Amino acid sequence: MPSTPEDGAPTRLEQGKYVAMVVCWLLGNGCLFSWNSMLTIEDYYGTLFPLNLATSGKGGIGTYIGICIISGAFGVADAHVQGGMVGDLSFMLPEFIQSFLAGLAASGALTSGLRLITKAAFENSKDGLRKGAILFFAISAFFELLCVLLYALVFPKLPIVKYYRSKAALEGSKTVSADLAAGGIHAEPGQQAEEEDSKHYERLSTKELLFQNIDYALDMFLIYALTLSIFPGFLSEDTGSHSLGSWYALVLIAMYNVWDLIGRYVPLLKCIKLESRKGLMIAIVSRILLIPAFYFTAKYGSQGWMILLTSFLGLTNGYLTVCVLTSAPKGYKGPEQNALGNILVLFLIGGIFAGVTLDWLWLIGKGW
Repeated sequence: MPSTPEDGAPTRLEQGKYVAMVVCWLLGNGCLFSWNSMLTIEDYYGTLFPLNLATSGKGGIGTYIGICIISGAFGVADAHVQGGMVGDLSFMLPEFIQSFLAGLAASGALTSGLRLITKAAFENSKDGLRKGAILFFAISAFFELLCVLLYALVFPKLPIVKYYRSKAALEGSKTVSADLAAGGIHAEPGQQAEEEDSKHYERLSTKELLFQNIDYALDMFLIYALTLSIFPGFLSEDTGSHSLGSWYALVLIAMYNVWDLIGRYVPLLKCIKLESRKGLMIAIVSRILLIPAFYFTAKYGSQGWMILLTSFLGLTNGYLTVCVLTSAPKGYKGPEQNALGNILVLFLIGGIFAGVTLDWLWLIGKGW
């Protein structure tokens, strides 16, 4: 039987591992680039759609509804792409998931940096905010197109991706089998022994998988429900007036994104990676203390403390996300790993929905 990436030998598959990690990073970046583009342009929307929306004579109710529909389409697309990618990478190497998740965070950091550049470039020109926004969206759309081509033409042809997809298909993963058939890819001869083993293996149902990993699912839900209940709505609306002026919200969003990216690389240091299921739950639940921390910092603290707190929010979000998604699939075969990845992303998206809904609670007592 030929050597595999797990054997430790310097095979052709191992040599392609780092190329695959770079591709996963770029795909993660593209997965959230459009959503982060919508998110990072909040200063433009704040000017275009003030609270007296119906009578402002600027953005208009029709334009506003149109942007809401487009934003909703981005959400649907993100759920499908992120769920599919995490499910796909869950039966490959943990490093691939880590790279993909780091790419997700990098999209936020890159869009924040790009937005700061376009805002500075057009700040003093006529209609500068609008021109900067258009350039920002044009660059974002071009990068998004490149990522689509990368996934369609490059990713499936990487030897290590072919290997793991063939392995998962032999273990009974029907969706992966369909992908392989569509691409004209067949299992390697040396993997036939694994196919024989899979015949005696009874796959767990989705319900059984969920019950066995309900703590991981709740982890993902709670991480993003807490994060999105604060970021970005609270940071854009409830931070008061500070010396940074119109740059303040953009700086806060940028700091969150940068530290979210850093947090997703921290688990690469094995000595500080949290893998205990109980430890993860305790750490994630304890983040609820960030809610009163943000409330009192916005009310009494300076902008420096708010920037520090926002950075910590991003750091913990990225770190805990990687710890959960790289630990959960261990011990399962390809089909279960694929399904578990889909389940965890479902709870992640559910947490995002709950978070942005809870975000409105910050407006209670604020007046309109």
